Amino acid sequence: MNGLIKNQYFIAPFLLFLTLLCGFIIYDPVTFKALSPFQYHSTRNARASQKDELGLALAEASTENKTVIIAVVNKAYVEGDDRSMLDLFLDSFWHGENTRGLVDNLLLVNADQASYERCRFLRLHCYRLETDGVKFDKEEVYMSDEFIRMMWSRTLFLGQVLKRGYDFIFTDTDVLWLRNPFPRLSLNKNVDLQISTDSFNGDQWSKNNPINTGFYMIRSNKNTVRLFDLWYARKDKSAGQKEQDVLNGMLHGDVFTKLGLRVGFLDTLHFSGFCQDSKDIRAVTTVHANCCRTIRAKITDLSAVIDDWKRFKRSAINETSSTFRNLKHEACAHSWGK
Repeated sequence: MNGLIKNQYFIAPFLLFLTLLCGFIIYDPVTFKALSPFQYHSTRNARASQKDELGLALAEASTENKTVIIAVVNKAYVEGDDRSMLDLFLDSFWHGENTRGLVDNLLLVNADQASYERCRFLRLHCYRLETDGVKFDKEEVYMSDEFIRMMWSRTLFLGQVLKRGYDFIFTDTDVLWLRNPFPRLSLNKNVDLQISTDSFNGDQWSKNNPINTGFYMIRSNKNTVRLFDLWYARKDKSAGQKEQDVLNGMLHGDVFTKLGLRVGFLDTLHFSGFCQDSKDIRAVTTVHANCCRTIRAKITDLSAVIDDWKRFKRSAINETSSTFRNLKHEACAHSWGK
């Protein structure tokens, strides 16, 4: 009898312990693995953070008025024998006029893990862009199938940024930022899109300016969001065309008119490129290695530009010439034969 009573005293606390233990075991509904309460909350928070990782990245990089600078890179742009395209791009912010602080508003979108790790090492604002079934981890030669797919992936992503209410400047990393571009861009909120040109015809409102999507500023509103939706929707009906060609077709069609979009075209005097060089080093704001086929050629010729820029800055007080010295872009000219 005494033994039975002792066993009852033992069994009751044991059953209570098992009940409490079961209460502390929670199953992950996806994997059906038992988790402690601490693991459960950690897993749930991780999923939530992954879901809105873009929102966090944008918030950290943006200005107070929700404007952000966006560039997209992959492994080919962050690695190099001596100097990478990303190195050169960031160097321009360092050597430019009133550009250093703009890096705080730069969001680097990484198309692969190697570029993401490099971005994190440099302590920049980084976002890892996941693209199902596609690896953009090498140089995609201009107008190759993979190059075109990468451009459309970029378009889809940038449309998501607009939907979150952010204005942005998109810039390729083969664009040198020699001066702060914001003073040269219109602050008029009725101008929806300001886009660079391969050559400028003298009229900032003329649709006959050949556009280049390597540098542009766009405002977030219902019409620009709709534009990007319509733009991306044409992807599968535009075989062999890059996204820039499709946008140009929409510009010369009726899409922009129907949406009521106002577009400004940037003068190459200030927003220069290899297709049409700015002749005035005192006026130039950005220099784009357009009309060039390979990363190696872009790095070679952009390095010459930034060296010329540093020379100009060193001798600015006594400088009599207002032109760049080296405008031949020989590496880029030869890149088309490769």
